[in-house]
Formats: sequence, C-alpha cells, structure tokens
Amino acid sequence: MPIDPSGLSRMSRAKYLTSNLFLRGVIAGLGLIPYRWRVPVMGRLVSALAPVVGFDKRVRDNLKLTRPDLSKAEVATLCREVSNNAGRTLIELYAGQPFLDRAHAAPISGPGLAALEAARAAGRPVILVTGHFGNYDAARANLIGRGHNMGALYRRMANPYFNAHYVRSIERIGKPMFEQGRRGMMEMVRHLKGGGVIAIVADLHSHGGEDIEFFGKPAVTSIVPAELALKYNAAMIPVYAIRHDNGLDFEITMHAEIPHSDPVTMTRAVCDDLETLVRQHMGQWFWIHRRWKPYARRPAKTVQD
Repeated sequence: MPIDPSGLSRMSRAKYLTSNLFLRGVIAGLGLIPYRWRVPVMGRLVSALAPVVGFDKRVRDNLKLTRPDLSKAEVATLCREVSNNAGRTLIELYAGQPFLDRAHAAPISGPGLAALEAARAAGRPVILVTGHFGNYDAARANLIGRGHNMGALYRRMANPYFNAHYVRSIERIGKPMFEQGRRGMMEMVRHLKGGGVIAIVADLHSHGGEDIEFFGKPAVTSIVPAELALKYNAAMIPVYAIRHDNGLDFEITMHAEIPHSDPVTMTRAVCDDLETLVRQHMGQWFWIHRRWKPYARRPAKTVQD
C-alpha cells in the first residue's frame, strides 16, 4: 500500500515525483497525436524501453519458469508483444472518448452473456472475473455501456503522486470504483448485496491467498471472489477483452458461469479458464507481473459481512 507523500523520505518523494512528471508528460504529449496513431506509438515506446526498465527480464523469467519449451526467437517475440500491449493499454486508459467508442463498439459473445442477462432479470448479483489480458477495461466499458450497474475493485498504484491521476482516469470509464482494502471491500459487498455487478481482476499475487496452479506452477491466488459468490449467491462469470490484430479494436468474450462448489475449486476453474485463453493469445497477457512470487503463507482471511 503506497504511503502518503508526507510520510516518505525526501529521496523517495523525489523519485516518485520525477516518475509522475515523466509519465504525465508522455501521456500529455501523446494526447496531441490522433488516437489511431497514438496507441501504436505508445506500444512501440514501451517496447523500446522494456529492456531498460526490466520488463523483458521479468517476461523472460516467467516464461523460463512456465514455458521452457519456447525457442529464443519465440521468447524475444513475446517480449515485444507483451510490452507493446502494455503500452497500448496504458495510453488507452487516458484516451477518454476515443477508447470508449472502440470499447462500446466491440462485439460480445459467449455463454456467459446469457448468464449475465439472466442474473440481471432475476436481480441476482454478479461477479465478473477477468485477468490482465488484452485491455480488461474495454470489457468493463462495454458492459457499462449496455446498462449494467457495474462497479470494479482496483489496487492502488505504488506511486502516490500518479495514483490520484490514475483513479480519475479509470473512474471516467465508470463508477463506482472500490479501492482494495477494508473500506473498499465493505463498499463492494454493499453494492453486491444490492444486486449489482462487480468486476475483479483475479490474476495477481495475493497475500493470504491459496496456491493455485497457473501454467503448471503454484501461484498465490485470492479465493475471495469465490467466497463472495458463495456467500451472496452471485453468478461468477469470466469475461475478457481480446485485442484485434489491428491493435485498436476488441472482441469481448464471456465464458461459461463458474459452477458453485467451494472457493478453491471455483478459483482453480477461473485460473484454468484464463490459462486456456492466454495460451491462445500469449502476447496479450501481462507476463510482466510477478505472478509466481514466493510467499510465506499466513491463514487466509474469510469474507465477513
């Protein structure tokens, strides 16, 4: 959890402030370029910086752990594709209406769509689970545009100066937004109990989670989404936004509802579902994350009212 700037050391404040000014400057500068060029330019820029800032090393380490069968050429290609998608996703987040227009126009399909509509008709809450794949905010924008009362859980960025700007940007896509933490969880549960829809990105390393295999290796994963689904009889549906080959448009896919059973089994089904999709579009998942980071386990917290 980031610290308020007043509680940081002078060196840390300077580092975060400099980083914030740089990122804000790049975003503002690219905002002067037409959208159809702006997005690929940001993708190429992040790809060029990836070896310097350590993204390529993280991607290579993760692929070495989970896909040692890949050739050097395939790994090099994925390094470029992953960073390119990350850059595009970042600048799309700050693009405003041009991004929303693309997201709203995206076709949507899959068995989960019927399950979502059935839940809405019945006033049943819904938990949409997704991953850092394609541009996950495109799916959120699309469903909000279809009239779904949809909130989302987010994790604060490490840079306290940039975080406020980031939150304002994701709130432009839709509200309410729930910050990860005790207060955000209480607000999210209240929204869910009222028959609302919430979206949770479920593929991050999570303290207090369970070891769930992802690409054949144990990855600490939160079982809270499944616990919430069971506690409040919410439909749990995977949803993803797949980036098209043109790099600008998307296709929204909603997979089959996860059957209610127990939290670990349901979470394992979510991870398996995401893995299947990632294997089909390897360059669209954020291999930059420390997904398989080791963790000294403590007892997991259960969902409370």
